[in-house]
Amino acid sequence: MSSVEEFRAEIRAWLADHLVGEFAELRGRGGPGREHEAFEGRLAWERHMAAHGWTCVGWPVEHGGRGASLEEQIAFHEEYALADAPARVNHIGEQLLGPTLIAFGTEEQKERFLPPIVAVEELWCQGYSEPDAGSDLANVRTRGALSPDGSQWVVDGQKIWTSLAHEAQWCFVVARTESGSRRHAGLSYLLVPLDRPGVEVRPIVQLTGTSEFNEVFFDGARTDASHVVGEPGDGWRIAMATLGFERGVSTLGQQVGFRREWDGLAALAGRNGAIADPLIRDRLVQAWIDLEAMAASARRGVDPSVGKLHWAAWHRGLGELAMDVCGAASTIAAGEPYELDDWQRLFLFSRADTIYAGSDEIQKNIVAERLLGLPKEARV
Repeated sequence: MSSVEEFRAEIRAWLADHLVGEFAELRGRGGPGREHEAFEGRLAWERHMAAHGWTCVGWPVEHGGRGASLEEQIAFHEEYALADAPARVNHIGEQLLGPTLIAFGTEEQKERFLPPIVAVEELWCQGYSEPDAGSDLANVRTRGALSPDGSQWVVDGQKIWTSLAHEAQWCFVVARTESGSRRHAGLSYLLVPLDRPGVEVRPIVQLTGTSEFNEVFFDGARTDASHVVGEPGDGWRIAMATLGFERGVSTLGQQVGFRREWDGLAALAGRNGAIADPLIRDRLVQAWIDLEAMAASARRGVDPSVGKLHWAAWHRGLGELAMDVCGAASTIAAGEPYELDDWQRLFLFSRADTIYAGSDEIQKNIVAERLLGLPKEARV
């Protein structure tokens, strides 16, 4: 038996032994558009995983991980999906900030912030987008300035579409710290606590009726001067590295939910007779093929922008397919005043997939200009 097969057998056996009792009720709960489901229970489950060494499996051993290879990480996510285990709550800290700190953080930052991520004791959110700087991240206006005594950064501004900020204790914030700077220059990557004066989090009610995204307002919010990743003014490079982690190996975890959704939709089509429609059958098969292609691309390290274009279109298409599988019933709320079933919620939430985490238009420009070497788009 190879090391990957041994690793797969180990996580499969552990999940079978531990996803029982109160944790068994969490099977299939959570995920995009459903982050409100059993959040406290999922948090307890993930802390249980941490206590047994099953968080941050791809991190180096010296930072609390298992040093799992890419093949082992794939095996972990596949077995997690097969067990119908609940969606993770610590994704942003484990898959985005953690790898960023391992690559660019100081030793003090690693010692302070990595252990609480491994233990799921502190949750993180991502402070990138702003009302006037969504996909155009270089246009951020949130400001950061050192206090007169140089001991703290003082942050003023607004972030929007901040996933799970209402559950997080910390936010990594891209802020303009050099007065008069423009575009990519003069930005810094700051680690800002959310539980101190000067921070207000306002949930945004979505089409689903839930509030996974938030606005975050900073009004004289403070963080230690040492909580800047990389050098002041070098935030653009650090932020782009984080996006690489967001759209890279971390999508393996995202595909856990995708696989679960496809399995559930195929089963529904069998139960309600929709599978008898050859067009529905063809679309289900094509969706399965595309999902397999997506997983294969992740294994070989596809470019992050190509990967984002792929999964966003796939997931939005799955939401549309779900409505056709459900038929006329998909147009009627499950209950008053606005109770949605899982498939209606998938359809509505997935409309945003081609917008958040970098819109399709921006990703296509990146592919055209940076990968294919085509002339840059004319900019005013």
